[in-house]
Amino acid sequence: MELPLTPDTLSKEKAETVAAGMGLTLPYPEQWDFLQSLHTMDLQAAPGSGKTSLIGLKLALLAQGWTSTTHGVCVLSHTNTAKDEIKYRVTATTAGRRLLGYPHFIGTIQSFIHTFLAAPAIRGQGGRIVVVDDAAYAAAAHRTLMKGWDYPNLRTTLKHQRDGERLLADARFVCDAGELDVVSYRGLPFKPESASGKEFARLKRRLAWSGIFRFEDMYAIAERHLVRAPHLARAISSRFPFVLLDEMQDTDALQQRLLDKVFGAGGTVVQRVGDVNQRIFSGHPKDDAGAASFPAAMASELPVSRRFGGRIAELASELTVHRRQTIVGAGRDGKVALIVFDEQSVAEVVPAFERLAAEAVPEDLLTISPPRVLGARKRPGEAKRFPQSVACYVPGFGTDDKVSGTHGSLVELVWASRARWAPGASREAAIDLWDGIRAMVRPYLPAAATPLPALSRMERSPATAGGRIRAILLHFLTGPVEEAETWEALCARLTHALRDLAGLSAWDLDSLPAPLKPAARQAVAHTRLGTSVAGTIQRAKGETHAATLILDCLGRTGQKYDVGQAIAFLAGQGELTRASETVKQAMQLIFVAVTRPTHLLAFATLKDHAAPHTAVLEDRGWLIRDVSPPR
Repeated sequence: MELPLTPDTLSKEKAETVAAGMGLTLPYPEQWDFLQSLHTMDLQAAPGSGKTSLIGLKLALLAQGWTSTTHGVCVLSHTNTAKDEIKYRVTATTAGRRLLGYPHFIGTIQSFIHTFLAAPAIRGQGGRIVVVDDAAYAAAAHRTLMKGWDYPNLRTTLKHQRDGERLLADARFVCDAGELDVVSYRGLPFKPESASGKEFARLKRRLAWSGIFRFEDMYAIAERHLVRAPHLARAISSRFPFVLLDEMQDTDALQQRLLDKVFGAGGTVVQRVGDVNQRIFSGHPKDDAGAASFPAAMASELPVSRRFGGRIAELASELTVHRRQTIVGAGRDGKVALIVFDEQSVAEVVPAFERLAAEAVPEDLLTISPPRVLGARKRPGEAKRFPQSVACYVPGFGTDDKVSGTHGSLVELVWASRARWAPGASREAAIDLWDGIRAMVRPYLPAAATPLPALSRMERSPATAGGRIRAILLHFLTGPVEEAETWEALCARLTHALRDLAGLSAWDLDSLPAPLKPAARQAVAHTRLGTSVAGTIQRAKGETHAATLILDCLGRTGQKYDVGQAIAFLAGQGELTRASETVKQAMQLIFVAVTRPTHLLAFATLKDHAAPHTAVLEDRGWLIRDVSPPR
């Protein structure tokens, strides 16, 4: 169908006006190509290219010109983090807020499948949904197996399996020829028609009838629903004539198959946006197969990164794994450094990086953007080699992931929470940040103030104080906070939202704790200026750092170090396109880390690994720092 838009919806004049209001500039033709396109397309966007801002602008324009009250825009992402970021961008304009309600939909692929397919299918058969959660399902399955008298053979069989608990916990539905079969994460140790096989399936279906499901169950139920009622796909695609898929590189094969069944008939405009080179491998070929469909051969590209300059852009281009892309750096031309060490000097690596950061990054920026230390592995495994993980460089890292609410400043609290923010832990990070702010503010509230509620009890509407605070927390956790003006503006917004949430008509700024005073930004982290924050590469995806250190970690096989391999490729030794899949997976993580910093990118590797390449890297303009003791 023809999109229900006014003729001038995406005109240059309107786009420039809305962009100016959002603080955006559009200097590149590739931005306009995507912004004004109303046909099915893929956009391969380099890290730091402003993809999310561009999506927010396009959605704001569509909302402004949308004329239908029954057909809507559908925006899908993979994580609640990405979904919340899109909603945050959309609500920046009055017109954009229209997309938050009927007939439009903004959510994750999981929530879309649940809302429009799986939940109606379950309820249509007289069932119910109590919980959709893998951990809750695992606990319920274990209780049912242990307490029920109906599963004697299954108990005995699973007891003799080294992974019996996981086989039970990972039991899932799959759709086969319109029927739901019960499988687990690997081949089952019994045949379906055996006594154990029948009990295994019966336990799964019993939990389903009780309303307890795993996330993956929803996809199988949705797929069966589409097979049995093919008209549903036409109805849904008619409801949403325009679909935008964000972070498309993370779509797995099952999600892709379902989306194709719903929107693949050709009547819907489907625009897919992402960076396939930032795809984090799942480790399961059947899941990673979804990456092969994106981007299409004739995809548009947004190769210009405003996050970093040409030096980092050149290195990043050499580490593109899935799709070779020449990234153009339009940001500040930062420094690249290599820290070499031996086993006795591992403890000197991070301090050496912090000294480099103090030299390369303005003090004003370090105040609100501490140096970040990243590795592909959190804790060491069973291999005897050293070092293996981030914990080998930063003792105590990973032993307690809980973010304390007793940090001395908002900066410390924000960066500790940002280090934890990731798919699967995003809610916990937001709760910890909010609880820390509540603890920080509570002693300064007057007696007449309304107590600040827990995050779960705060309102969500952008028009309320609770909704505004949620948006501020999201920006603290995922948005750019490096610029002084941005930080001060967030603190000011937070102060006013806290005042409204506490039911106060006024609030004397002099009575606030120092970390929340917009003018006290420089004093906030004085005692910790330049102190780094450690984390994993996986959790840093999507972040922007002032300075980033990538630590040499042992790969999954326990045979090779990832940074050591990356250094060899960057020095011209070997071709990444001919590397094994294991090496490519490691290099893709390195690519994600390489594309985080604006001012300083540093690698740390064992001296023996670096020795054959230091001369070449120095010729490329790298700084070399040797922290190992003289021999």
